[in-house]
Amino acid sequence: MKKLIIIAIIISILCLNKEEKVLIPKESIRFRIIANSDTKEDQNLKNKLLTNLTSNINFSDLSKTNINLTRKNIKNTLPQFRNIIEETLKEENANPNYEINYGNNYFPRKEYKNVYYEGGYYESLVITLGKGGGQNFWCVLFPPLCLIEKEDKKSSDVEYKSFIKEVIDKYF
Repeated sequence: MKKLIIIAIIISILCLNKEEKVLIPKESIRFRIIANSDTKEDQNLKNKLLTNLTSNINFSDLSKTNINLTRKNIKNTLPQFRNIIEETLKEENANPNYEINYGNNYFPRKEYKNVYYEGGYYESLVITLGKGGGQNFWCVLFPPLCLIEKEDKKSSDVEYKSFIKEVIDKYF
């Protein structure tokens, strides 16, 4: 019994210390929407814009297996991005000032799920609302690591279980 407990503790420690590393390749294209500020209204506008963009632009069609084709698709879709941004701002009676830039843009150092992404200039499509002083949404368009999910009420209740915890709960 003591051996089982010791093994369970060792496995638990190993599982807890395991970090999931998601590295962004050097040849990549990022996507970012920066809110005007951190007010609730500005953050809601950023989220509404993201929803409208993902509802009207098929991001998986933008990202192809070839980076040059992805670049071409993004450039060809820029007018559609602009139209959706302008429609969203008008619909929300929001400040019509925005900037959309496809090129080398600065990304600050970021920690996400225990992974650090170095700050620097990266090829990216960046939408800045107003002064761009708020929290942002970002992901990677190429390679397609932009996991933008449509809200699904049926699958939102996910239950995670730990085998180790179940064993410990069973014996203690």
